[in-house]
Amino acid sequence: MHLLSVSSWRALSSRLAPLCLRTLSGEAAVSMSFEDGHAFRLKQTREILRALAVFRMCSFPFLVNNSMKLMEVSRLLLRQRLFALLMKSTAYGQFVAGETMPEIRFTMEKLSMMGMRPMLAVPIEEDLGEMKTGESQYNQNLETMLECVKISHSGSKVTYPMMQLKVTALLSAELCTKITMLLTDSQLREKHFGLDCIVRALEGQDVNFPSLSEGETQHFLCAMRRLNRVGEYAREHKVRVLVDAEYTYINPTLTLVTLAMMKKFNRSEPWIWNTYQCYLKDSFSLLSQDLDLAAQEGFAFGVKLVRGAYMDKERKLAKEQGYPDPVHKSWEDTNRSYHKSLNRMLEMAAQDGKWYNLIVATHNEESVKHAIDRMKALGISKDASSVCFGQLLGMCDHVSLTLGQHGFAIYKSIPYGPINDVLPYLVRRAQENRTVLQGIRKERDLLRRELWRRLLKRT
Repeated sequence: MHLLSVSSWRALSSRLAPLCLRTLSGEAAVSMSFEDGHAFRLKQTREILRALAVFRMCSFPFLVNNSMKLMEVSRLLLRQRLFALLMKSTAYGQFVAGETMPEIRFTMEKLSMMGMRPMLAVPIEEDLGEMKTGESQYNQNLETMLECVKISHSGSKVTYPMMQLKVTALLSAELCTKITMLLTDSQLREKHFGLDCIVRALEGQDVNFPSLSEGETQHFLCAMRRLNRVGEYAREHKVRVLVDAEYTYINPTLTLVTLAMMKKFNRSEPWIWNTYQCYLKDSFSLLSQDLDLAAQEGFAFGVKLVRGAYMDKERKLAKEQGYPDPVHKSWEDTNRSYHKSLNRMLEMAAQDGKWYNLIVATHNEESVKHAIDRMKALGISKDASSVCFGQLLGMCDHVSLTLGQHGFAIYKSIPYGPINDVLPYLVRRAQENRTVLQGIRKERDLLRRELWRRLLKRT
């Protein structure tokens, strides 16, 4: 249950208007500091206490690594009702918008009043060994995606609402893996999996894929029609669709279908965006290659730029299967890779902000400041629609709130759905972001400082 109604939040926002709505000049924005905990004054005491408890639990590797088992045991011991109350008071409440429409809209409106924008994420994905039975589950996932588009359109007050999409919610990870292996043969790729061929599949044409079995071909064609429906519905409702990257053994297939969607839907502006993981050694070359393709084919290009979250598994797989580690050796190398791709996309956005769009999706303060400095140097206004920032709900709020208060477009990725459906997603995100979660001492310190300020004020 929420302690404040939406009307109460509006009243609170009005009282905090000098803080919440402060928009600084471009010169001042460049020197902004993330050391100031004043942004947390927009949070309820209950939210601060919950964040401190969750971040403390996430600081223990044992709890993160065994989180699914611990949750399953807790559900057995507490039964569903008490377990749900526990989760809403901890991890689910911290990182998820809610499961009912009123809860989701409440979260979206609250973010808006704090100067941030919602970016809905349907927590449905698939990995190897998790293949659905038949097409029915994928078709059900499609309806969920279409509903996400609808909520993003109707529940957001921003000009360009955004949502996230996992391709493996609509196309099996097993088939993605097989196609990725086939794509390593350049002749086979050009002959059987050319961009125009995939576009025809999106449009519902009966395309032949000789490298696939009859069943695989039918599933792929069904998946393309599902993706096409999402693209059409999103463009109709003016919602940007950010397609997530996943593991290296399926990413080439994900990029292929995403570029095909771009070619079909991005003829006037970027409705479909692709994700590039800068912790991978080949990320900049892949980005450059796709930029060249977009220019050659004449479609707009949207990019979600992330560091990446599958480092441990990628390195483990490389070691087990005897191929070179695809991940940069050090944090410094990843930073350089991220800033190299960031600079390239900012330069493209400065040249044509309608044709090239970028979301700087990072929790790293250095990269956020670097992006702001480069934006000023290139003459990109913080009010421009071409460049925005993105972070996860419940994480790095001292950066998100500060960006919002300075007038930058900041989106918070907000998963939603029933507790039992969202738990696998939460566990994966926690394990993928364990390094970030274990290292957020600064945010914990700022939260504690704000909590002590409130306690001292009452005494």
